[in-house]
Amino acid sequence: MNAPATPTQAESLQRAERQAQIVRALSAVLPAHALLWQAEDTTPYECDGLTAYRQRPLVVALPETEAQVQAVLKACHALGVPVVARGAGTGLSGGAMPHAMGVTLSLAKFNQILKIDPVSRTAVVQAGVRNLAISEAAAPYGMYYAPDPSSQIACTIGGNVAENSGGVHCLKYGLTVHNVLKVRGYTVAGEPIEFGSEALDVPGYDLLSVFIGSEGMLAVTVEVTVKLVPKPQLARCIMASFDDVRKAGDAVAAVIAAGIIPAGLEMMDQPMTAAVEDFVHAGYDLNAAAILLCESDGTPEEVEEEIGRMSEVLRKAGATAIAVSKNEAERLRYWSGRKNAFPASGRMAPDYMCMDSTIPRKRLADILLAIQEMEGKYGLKCLNVFHAGDGNLHPLILFDANDKDQLHRCELFGADILETSVAMGGTVTGEHGVGVEKLNSMCVQFSAEENAQMLGVKRAFDPQGTLNPGKVIPTHNRCAEYGKMLVRGGKISHPDLPRF
Repeated sequence: MNAPATPTQAESLQRAERQAQIVRALSAVLPAHALLWQAEDTTPYECDGLTAYRQRPLVVALPETEAQVQAVLKACHALGVPVVARGAGTGLSGGAMPHAMGVTLSLAKFNQILKIDPVSRTAVVQAGVRNLAISEAAAPYGMYYAPDPSSQIACTIGGNVAENSGGVHCLKYGLTVHNVLKVRGYTVAGEPIEFGSEALDVPGYDLLSVFIGSEGMLAVTVEVTVKLVPKPQLARCIMASFDDVRKAGDAVAAVIAAGIIPAGLEMMDQPMTAAVEDFVHAGYDLNAAAILLCESDGTPEEVEEEIGRMSEVLRKAGATAIAVSKNEAERLRYWSGRKNAFPASGRMAPDYMCMDSTIPRKRLADILLAIQEMEGKYGLKCLNVFHAGDGNLHPLILFDANDKDQLHRCELFGADILETSVAMGGTVTGEHGVGVEKLNSMCVQFSAEENAQMLGVKRAFDPQGTLNPGKVIPTHNRCAEYGKMLVRGGKISHPDLPRF
């Protein structure tokens, strides 16, 4: 599924004719510099962060005003042309992968912070504003935007809304859905639409929560109103070492069971800490089978008390060493390792595929041990980093996409992780979305009736199904065929999983 098949002469002709039709229509509503269709110009848009799957769009539109966004959507809707909205392209599930016969609608030029209100503790920003830029703009007021994905230096708030992104501090401060008050945008037909409000609640159904995490399938976001939170007076981070991954996993559950909600609670296995330490020299314990990063923030008194409590719980859980950051520079160094887990992994192999399942916290050790067995089964290495506090896994499978067999084994490995997570009581995704990567695994988690209900929500917003089509919700035929693969003794077999 990584590279599209070579088109026939008839298909190439059909593609060229459709492209010419779209270019004529969009040339009437966009300036020439805002419209791309030559191969060398559209190739950079052929994938998001999941580079194994690629498809060049027919046309890329780069509107600069809301009126242009609306006009593009109306023109495409009139032609029945698929539209895929795109932010910075840092997504990891193929959610922004273009449609072969469609338009990629880039919101990159919507990069203005419109308002910072320190009284209401809100910021109004355009969809293309970088996540980190919000906190930088709010810093003079002693505030920041809490969700902090590892890609926060580059990822955009519109993309965060599409995927319901989290970050290392999501345990205490929540995901995107907990930190957004209002979203404005346009439907696939170019009609203005608004979700939520600046108040704490709105009349009627909570469609804001439906929209956040809908992966660009319901509407195109142009403006977002986010919550800001005060910067804590102090933050300190514990680095706890464990000589056994089960002890580390149990320690995570023990911290939460003690009634402590850390500002951050992350876990890395030994291969990941080795990769990270060689990259950023964060000061990690390379002898540990796993390490936990546990952060406390608040007033100095609150932090001192919570650090003491967490240290005690970690020692009782079997920590072999505990180090507490002595100053802000050391705290940032501890976190720099975690924040650089993905680029550090990228140095270990030509490609990696980052998975994103979520499991009950008490099963952390079980899934990590299962992944170790899968490494032998599929003949590929896997580095593991977890948002341990909420059970969100990010195993990074190392492979070479130029080797078709390695790519195939990587896909099987990833599906095995996802479906093992479901068997352990979890889900196939946490914050990276489904995109195209997890379509088959959605067949395992959800019944045909449940998929039909989700499709019904999409149809309420997009009756023609032209907004980011072919993503997130698997078709009945796909699930039926995937079920036959499993029943025939295919790639994965879990006794706890439903059979088709």
